[in-house]
Amino acid sequence: METPLIEIKNEYKIYIMGNEQVYANDNINLTINKSEFVAIVGKSGSGKSTLMNIIGALDKPTSGSYILNGRDTSSMTDDELADIRNKTIGFIFQQYNLLSKLNLLENVELPLLYAGVKPEIRRKRALESLGRVGLKEKYKSYPNQLSGGQQQRVSIARALAGNPSLLLADEPTGALDSKTSREVLNFLKQLHSEGNTIVMITHDNSIAIEAKRVVRIKDGQINFDGTAEKYASII
Repeated sequence: METPLIEIKNEYKIYIMGNEQVYANDNINLTINKSEFVAIVGKSGSGKSTLMNIIGALDKPTSGSYILNGRDTSSMTDDELADIRNKTIGFIFQQYNLLSKLNLLENVELPLLYAGVKPEIRRKRALESLGRVGLKEKYKSYPNQLSGGQQQRVSIARALAGNPSLLLADEPTGALDSKTSREVLNFLKQLHSEGNTIVMITHDNSIAIEAKRVVRIKDGQINFDGTAEKYASII
């Protein structure tokens, strides 16, 4: 049996607020296999962003375990977590997080630079990634010369450049109009069809049902985990 890409067991994330304990994540159990396209959906304050930070190795659980690609991250040092983020996870952000003073090629190369990839290999992989999102010819352009949808595609190219095991998309259509949102979602579906594992975080049910599987979180707990078709029938 294939090892899951993501395995979260009895995960709690507890914050101390004065004399009170706040359970941002309250006994989360979640398994995601390779090549799945999963949406994690929930309202503001539901705990979905906390769960995203755990999945993205940006934070560690208070208790419980998080195993990513066979490695238990729960007791890793900050440096080890940074290494996991750099080599295993490709991040796609709502606000793109492109650096305005760097051209598209340099933006896409950035994670490869941090990973210590040699310049000529870095450039080749960055150009290939820009080609995958249809922006290879614009590699010398700067972010402010692009539309919002194009900037999000550069963000996706940057996430793909390191050949990550997991693409983690945080509200990837949140800053886009409906037409451009559709283009980005179609592109994520295409990446999924090519075998990429995608976890998409969203507050929007209409976006969530574009994935293959939906995990809904409420009050820090999972209260739905099933197919997008089944989720669409109950919302």
